[in-house]
Amino acid sequence: MELSRNLSWPFSRSRTHAFLVSFFLLGLFSYLSATLAGNSTTATAGASSPRILFSNSLYYFSPITSFTTRFISGNSPENQTNENPLSVEQTQQNYTETETKNLIDNLASCDIFDGKWVIDDSNPNPAYQPGSCPFIDDAFNCFKNGRPDSDYTRFRWKPNGCQIPRMEVKEMLEMLRGKRLVFVGDSLNRNMWESLVCALRDSLVDKNRVFEVSGRREFRTQGFYSFIFEDYNCSIDFIRAPFLVQEWKMSDMTGARRDTLRLDLVQKPPSKYHDADIIVFNTGHWWTHEKTSRGKDYYQEGDYVYSKLDMTEAYTKALRTWAQWVDANVDSSRTRVFFRGYSASHFKGGQWNSGGNCDGETQPITNDTYLLPYPRMMDILESVIKEMKTPVFYLNITRMTDYRKDGHPSIFRQPESQRRPGMFQDCSHWCLPGVPDVWNELLYAALLISRRP
Repeated sequence: MELSRNLSWPFSRSRTHAFLVSFFLLGLFSYLSATLAGNSTTATAGASSPRILFSNSLYYFSPITSFTTRFISGNSPENQTNENPLSVEQTQQNYTETETKNLIDNLASCDIFDGKWVIDDSNPNPAYQPGSCPFIDDAFNCFKNGRPDSDYTRFRWKPNGCQIPRMEVKEMLEMLRGKRLVFVGDSLNRNMWESLVCALRDSLVDKNRVFEVSGRREFRTQGFYSFIFEDYNCSIDFIRAPFLVQEWKMSDMTGARRDTLRLDLVQKPPSKYHDADIIVFNTGHWWTHEKTSRGKDYYQEGDYVYSKLDMTEAYTKALRTWAQWVDANVDSSRTRVFFRGYSASHFKGGQWNSGGNCDGETQPITNDTYLLPYPRMMDILESVIKEMKTPVFYLNITRMTDYRKDGHPSIFRQPESQRRPGMFQDCSHWCLPGVPDVWNELLYAALLISRRP
């Protein structure tokens, strides 16, 4: 139209309009043809590649039983592929700004949970030195309790096809400036929480400006703890909720009180956290305990107590209660929600209370045939997340932890002076420094990706 006003055309006005319309339609057809061809090529090239897809600027990590990364919420957009991935041989340190951008772009199309554990000779130091952090529970402090080997602190996770960056502590603290990060779940989440607090604290000159608000140094007895980083005006909290739903007591026909688990009520938190900036949930291990797994006269909905209910059905009901609570209470425009998957245990010869052991293990599993099948509980979790409207990051650490039979406290959950014959070993939790430090590197990588345009 601008041309028809400013140029002298050898056509009548009607012919000019017809020419312009035809020219526009021809150009549009050419553009759409080229675009469709390009998309077809991209889809063909990327069809077999693991990838991460996104919604509302939040990414979903979910390598499932095939261990490819894919979007697991409803209404997923089409996948995006990423060309020119960064070489996995490139050094993990001293990145330029361009290299950092390429690394983050490559993470977005990589399955960061499919890989192997390697000794990192280029940077053999853990996120914080053994014995240096006063906020590690004694039961996780294998160094303090006399564990003689140290390779369990040196292994790093190396995905197949990309690299996860080492946590840049100052950048992580800047991302948390003025914010609140909350871990909600069982003692495995407490494991991860203590790891992150210690890693971030280690970089500060004045470590006295990091403290638990109530002055506590032991974190097993209360339902809520909060670490303040004064220089960054941020807090990193832990809320104990091993089932995510409410533990309960009710009276039976004789008037005696008995324990039940309310599958229809989210656990009432000792501190409100729905408006936190980042929330990391988990639940899993308590569902495998004897009373929970048997499911006899234990699971309750409303006033009804099931005489017998399969644990997997109860777990599904509980996760749906949690999901409905998240959808109703969490504003996804300001809060990023993570769910950390099941952390593998390595008891041999029995369970924790029947002589199970893992002491003497100093190297990870290297033969995949010794790994356990993907847990049914995590299949259930994925199906529940698919039904949610709230974007959820699924940190699928199940397989990567299954390799690490060497990383548990075992007999080093206590100092030698307190050990007695027949006392149980800990083959569920993890030594610190150790495996949970890598979970926090994955959390850091996810936050980097979520900031990507």
